[in-house]
Amino acid sequence: MSHEQINQHLSNWTERESTAEAMIPLIGRLYRKNNVVTSVYGRAVINQSVIDIIRAHRFVRQVEDSELSVHDTLPILQAMDRMELGRGHVDIGKLAVRFKENGGSLEDFLKQEIGPIIGQYQAQSAEDAESDTKDVVLYGFGRIGRLLARILIEKAGGGNNLRLRAIVVRQGGAENDLEKRASLLRRDSVHGPFNGSITVDEENSALIANGNFIKVIYSPGPDQVDYTQYGINNAIVIDNTGIWRDEAGLGLHLKSRGVSRVLLTAPGKGEIKNIVHGINSDWITDDDRILSAASCTTNAITPVLKAIQDEYGIEDGHVETVHSYTNDQNLIDNYHKGSRRGRSAPLNMVITETGAAKAVAKALPELKGKLSGNAIRVPTPNVSMAILNLNLKKEVDVEGVNEYLREMALHSELQKQIDFVNSPEVVSTDFVGSRHAGIVDAQATIASGKRLILYVWYDNEAGYSAQVIRVVNQMAGVEYPIFPKRVRG
Repeated sequence: MSHEQINQHLSNWTERESTAEAMIPLIGRLYRKNNVVTSVYGRAVINQSVIDIIRAHRFVRQVEDSELSVHDTLPILQAMDRMELGRGHVDIGKLAVRFKENGGSLEDFLKQEIGPIIGQYQAQSAEDAESDTKDVVLYGFGRIGRLLARILIEKAGGGNNLRLRAIVVRQGGAENDLEKRASLLRRDSVHGPFNGSITVDEENSALIANGNFIKVIYSPGPDQVDYTQYGINNAIVIDNTGIWRDEAGLGLHLKSRGVSRVLLTAPGKGEIKNIVHGINSDWITDDDRILSAASCTTNAITPVLKAIQDEYGIEDGHVETVHSYTNDQNLIDNYHKGSRRGRSAPLNMVITETGAAKAVAKALPELKGKLSGNAIRVPTPNVSMAILNLNLKKEVDVEGVNEYLREMALHSELQKQIDFVNSPEVVSTDFVGSRHAGIVDAQATIASGKRLILYVWYDNEAGYSAQVIRVVNQMAGVEYPIFPKRVRG
């Protein structure tokens, strides 16, 4: 290779960096002024670095026949910036690929693809923006609680959104309790550092994260808080403690002043609706005061199972989850009320039960009684896998089912729930931070006749937390239209 060719590689990279840098202010302005959330094939580009933006474009190679360059998406952002858009989720990557296929006038193309939000921008005063936000309270501040806090804080900058107003924890903390909780939010061994700034306000018992004032309330029980004294009204309480799972227990939250609705981040018992967003979220009504967001595994497998059920029909099957260990298990061998869970989590694979397979029927009734399930806890701290061993009503082949699931991941109404990867080298840590409910591993698919085996990865913390926030958005009435809407094929 000549010296000129070697230098050309660096020149091309530098040019891409420069183009990605030009995209950042456009992405930020569309978000903060217009409430337009931009992404590239489901990968967020808001508040991302130059390298992250380039990497999001490179990902497109795995799911499309062609590459995508920042040179393709920059003109789309520039045109969108001139169109006075109303709020919405816009995948600029999909728009760029589609425009390359169609050609013609970019302005006419965007009018066709995102027409409903063009010219819909409405300037708001600070008071109007404040009145349009929905107060959210986190009851509990463990693994899921802190990830929910990160997502809520990250999304607060766009306005007309959910606003994290308070965190409720048990009484009896240490003298430096606030600093310890701030530190756990600031640093995470799995998900890395918090993206922003966190300060502790000891005098007002609060954390200030990226400008968000978050009151820390110490309470002996869910019915013992008067939220209105902190200016919190009609709040949605997200209970991530897992202590109360039935209507009687969760109903205690509704006895506290300032609470309007409750969402449980675990499978609900009795008549509580278990919601998997994208599957049965249309079951949510204004009259529902208590809802459940089901479990991480139920959220991971139900969208893929629905896709297969709709296209091929499922006779029956077995779901085996290979799940990272959780805080419920012991670090070293010690007594545990559950079978096998007393053995050291970092040292053992532990067979245990899961209700996820049966719980699928609560969101997808047509699969009631068709699935069995079991779980193996393994010595990894995060990211799990579900193996779906299914008997179908139609014959399938690997290429056909992978292409179908790829299309579902990219161009269907389940695009935020199902992701798709087609690489022979991916392992569990590659999916840390994924905000899809589940990721189909195309290279692992097995199909023969009417028998199908699918391997579905999922970040059992971040992916599930993203699903929880989607449910809360719907409960609060702050959902955004998603573009492009047109399904290809």
